[in-house]
Amino acid sequence: MRVKWIVMLVFIAILNNVSYARGGNFGLGVIIGEPTGISMKYWNGRTTAIDGAIAWSFGDESAFHLHADYLIHAFEVIKVSEGALPLYYGIGGRLKFQKKEDQLGIRIPLGMAYYFSKAPLDIFLELVPILELIPSTEFDFNAAIGIRYYF
Repeated sequence: MRVKWIVMLVFIAILNNVSYARGGNFGLGVIIGEPTGISMKYWNGRTTAIDGAIAWSFGDESAFHLHADYLIHAFEVIKVSEGALPLYYGIGGRLKFQKKEDQLGIRIPLGMAYYFSKAPLDIFLELVPILELIPSTEFDFNAAIGIRYYF
């Protein structure tokens, strides 16, 4: 019986260290850069999440921008004394609605996020190579910073 309690307490402590002060699984905030708009993130596992944005792209031709990505987080790469600083990578898609031609592409986000230990917030920085598929195949690149509050 005593072993069960010890195992349960260790398990809770491990989960507490991974979840930090996230507050909940859903984060909502802003993303600034290319694109700029509203950022969302939903944690669907201990190290996996789905993120997305409803934003405006200020590239060559201003455009409405939608993207969604599946992300995997590596919490153990960079250790910090408070909070957490995982690196993340993933794959997703992007739609850009422009005046001339709409675009559809594959995103490969690479980033890092800092999760505060005493507040349900994260700040993030990401660099995103994009392979445009429609209307033509070409390479593009996005970069942005952002902040989200978790509910």
